[in-house]
Amino acid sequence: MPEYKAPLRDMRFLFDEVFDLPATYAAIGASDATPDMVSAILEEGAKFCEQVLAPLNRSGDEEGCQWHDGVVTTPKGFKEAFAQYIEGGWNGLAADPAYGGQGLPHSLGLVLAEMVGSANTSWGMYPGLTHGAMSAIHAHGSEEQKQTYLTKLTEGRWTGTMCLTEPHCGTDLGIIKTRAVPQADGSYAISGTKIFISAGEHDMSQNIVHLVLAKLPDAPAGTKGISLFIVPKFLPDAAGEAGQRNGVSCGSIEHKMGIKASATCVMNFDAAIGYLIGEANKGLNCMFTMMNHARLGTGMQGLCNGEASYQGAVRYANERLQMRALTGPKAPDKPADPIIVHPDVRRMLLTMKAFNEGNRALTYFTAQLLDVAHGPDAERAAEAENLLAFLTPICKAFMTETGLEVTSLGMQVFGGHGYIREWGMEQLMRDCRIAPIYEGTNGIQALDLLGRKVLGSQGKLLRGFTKIVHKFCQAQAEHPQLKGQVAELARLNQQWGELTQRLGMAAMKNPDEVGAASVDYLMYSGYVTLAYLWLRMAVVAKAKLAAGAVDAPYYETKLVTCDFYFQRLLPRTAAHLAAAEAGSDSLMKLSAEQFAL
Repeated sequence: MPEYKAPLRDMRFLFDEVFDLPATYAAIGASDATPDMVSAILEEGAKFCEQVLAPLNRSGDEEGCQWHDGVVTTPKGFKEAFAQYIEGGWNGLAADPAYGGQGLPHSLGLVLAEMVGSANTSWGMYPGLTHGAMSAIHAHGSEEQKQTYLTKLTEGRWTGTMCLTEPHCGTDLGIIKTRAVPQADGSYAISGTKIFISAGEHDMSQNIVHLVLAKLPDAPAGTKGISLFIVPKFLPDAAGEAGQRNGVSCGSIEHKMGIKASATCVMNFDAAIGYLIGEANKGLNCMFTMMNHARLGTGMQGLCNGEASYQGAVRYANERLQMRALTGPKAPDKPADPIIVHPDVRRMLLTMKAFNEGNRALTYFTAQLLDVAHGPDAERAAEAENLLAFLTPICKAFMTETGLEVTSLGMQVFGGHGYIREWGMEQLMRDCRIAPIYEGTNGIQALDLLGRKVLGSQGKLLRGFTKIVHKFCQAQAEHPQLKGQVAELARLNQQWGELTQRLGMAAMKNPDEVGAASVDYLMYSGYVTLAYLWLRMAVVAKAKLAAGAVDAPYYETKLVTCDFYFQRLLPRTAAHLAAAEAGSDSLMKLSAEQFAL
């Protein structure tokens, strides 16, 4: 298995030099997030992930979770690692101090989540879903519900899930069959079956708090009739501790391609006692708080698996001897040269590096917006929320698509050895493959971006971001070394708006045009977004070199990788542009029967 090392230098570059998160912390009043505190979190978080979680990654995959008579056992070492995680206070890092959290900025929580996911994707699912449940209860729960559940979830003694999908429906939640019948005491009897529930049952915590979508007996049809309920595995007793067993059980766990150490459960609710969160028939709005949190986390899984794959691939490429360089021997004292001398291996490694570091920048940019959105300035918070709404589907889909490409390339660098289990690269590939699928498939994310976020806002959300890019390009238009790349970004940014207008006009005549163009539109959007972020990094790197930076090779590497991105990856926008404008005719001409011919 590749040995994971947290990329702390790159993290600090983004944290301190590109996005100046310390200034953001000062602006939002996060006085506890001092430079010393942040440094300690990065260092200790890295140690925990490298020394505790990473060694469990392969063994967890090989052992998997075990189900017996409704009881799920996680792989050896998982429970103990979770206890260490809780003892270290990691679970409540960015949680509300009113319920036992440390109240540190959300961006710090995302930095930790990146390290956790890179070290052990499966293990990271357990606290990851808990944080999503915490965000939904915090945003929509009553004060009594917050006191009862958030304190335990923050501490980590209880964990959380979200229960949406049913055997007959995934994305189309309007046709769910789970029912909630009102009871005399104000609770509800929840009955139904949910599938694909991550961390639905396990042995790592004292209680599991399920957030369940269900319909009341008199609910309107479709998504307007969905309500959200808290359904704990054990009902809280008078002291707020886990008490009587509720009518919820795990019917089985799935046998999966990857993330085998994450329990993916079939959950049965048999007149289980549940408590309404928020208003009746407004549950989907409440659940979106959790889903958006989860989608950002899922997008980051593309980065996480890609980072682990890159670390393994670059190490192997420097050690594996095969053939001689085309320009002559580079290691004449050895029988062959390391494969890193070959242009195609470098193409793969640079593609991996460019996507990983670009996606990390996108993660931190989004993390900064999360901090501002939770800050005291109402106007800036509203602007940040709009940007987050726009960027969330791009983060989820673009980062998982490119993360899958990166992870596949890492396996390819190993050649035949990449296909062999003992090297660990094939596990990363299997683990990564789910990310484009769950938390809303990438096709759904693309429809959300183009149909709801862009066209649905009459372009307002898009303009909120393209205006930022435009101002950046204006400010850097005469940069002595980067003006060519700045001009290209400015051209694509303008083209982005023009493409959107043309697609909007086509959609007015034929709604299928949105579905036909949406995936290519999202990928185009992702490439332009990363180009903006790569140039932000390049501007900083140029300034540091001009100032005589001690670690000049680091900044020089940034500039070379930025050049590679603009020369080799950004041109993919042309193909996505052409495909997005190709229309729906070729997609819709065949009858359903003709697909079988």
